[in-house]
Amino acid sequence: MKYTPESELKRRVAALQKLLRRDGIDGAVIIQNADLFYFAGTVQQSHLFIPAEGKPVLMVRKNYLRAREESALEEVIPLSGVKALVGTLAGYGYKNMGALGFELDVLPAALYLRYKELFAPAKIVDIGGLIRSVRAVKSSYEIDLLKAAAGLNHTFFSRVRDFLREGIAEAELAGKLEAVYRGAGHQGYIRMRGFNQEIFYGHLMSGSNLAVPSFFDGPTGGPGVNPSFPQGAGFKKINRNEPVMVDYVGVLDGYMVDQARIFCLGRLPDKFVRAYETAIAIQEEIKRRARPGVTCSDLYLYAVDIAAEAGLAGHFMGYPDPAPFIGHGLGIELDELPVLARGFKTPLERGMVFAMEPKFVFPDGAVGIENTFVVGENGLEVLTPFDENIIYV
Repeated sequence: MKYTPESELKRRVAALQKLLRRDGIDGAVIIQNADLFYFAGTVQQSHLFIPAEGKPVLMVRKNYLRAREESALEEVIPLSGVKALVGTLAGYGYKNMGALGFELDVLPAALYLRYKELFAPAKIVDIGGLIRSVRAVKSSYEIDLLKAAAGLNHTFFSRVRDFLREGIAEAELAGKLEAVYRGAGHQGYIRMRGFNQEIFYGHLMSGSNLAVPSFFDGPTGGPGVNPSFPQGAGFKKINRNEPVMVDYVGVLDGYMVDQARIFCLGRLPDKFVRAYETAIAIQEEIKRRARPGVTCSDLYLYAVDIAAEAGLAGHFMGYPDPAPFIGHGLGIELDELPVLARGFKTPLERGMVFAMEPKFVFPDGAVGIENTFVVGENGLEVLTPFDENIIYV
């Protein structure tokens, strides 16, 4: 078991406290699992209170013993129920608060109303944006975890050749590869913050299935195996001379990387080869331009321009409904900050991590590449090295 060290938790808590003080918020109550893991090192059923000044208190409903073992926070105590929150915090001197922060971007409305009544007359304010901004910049500890997840992905992608054959169903190939993941320590669950955004390991589709649209906020959708989860691999048989996109999220010790490669049995038609070369050109140009201080929207527009110059604007990032981005932050969740998208004016900072995925979708297939990068002082460092050519089998 890898537990988050105390020094790392203190650094994260201090970063949030600085923002709470800046915005005049007396404290934050954190209950969402991804945020609990980030600030407390555990996802046991808890309420984590982080005051603007002072020590955080982790109040655990279930399971206290595991939370005590997993979290390096100093104050980890049992909590009998939600109604005991106010009294418990008052016992630590945290009372008569004017503004109290909650993760309103993910908190269900019914819970919001309950907490609003419980903590009255305190004003309940949203701190989802503050939390996401703290989490956007990764520490060296986190980057090491991301590199370990990238090692998991290298093992995964290295095995595609072992299982890919003409006539195998997408879902069968996906199952064989996903077993490699699990055997190497993949946790299985991929966290996403966006409402109703779900994904199972990743997307593996071929040929025309790569063009099947879906609710998922990404350039590819896929049919899935039924309307209950209409994305990803279906039962289509994989044929020769068509693109097979393997786009998977490797998660190890809570941290994830996102990566995609194109495989093919035989040879791809020229239009796919040309589109793939354009995707590589976009990746390389963004790598050249991305530095601390460069805005995410500028990088997105560079990519759009390159796609347009190649005559591929109508197929860039999805067809017929393109995704409005070329890159997304990730770490504990798949949809973190920053976002390389139009209008996203946030400048890059050293330590930010994002997946860049220039892709082109046609009615009979799709091609593209995806890698996860960390922003360094002098540019981007790729965290997911693997053969970047079309991989012919």
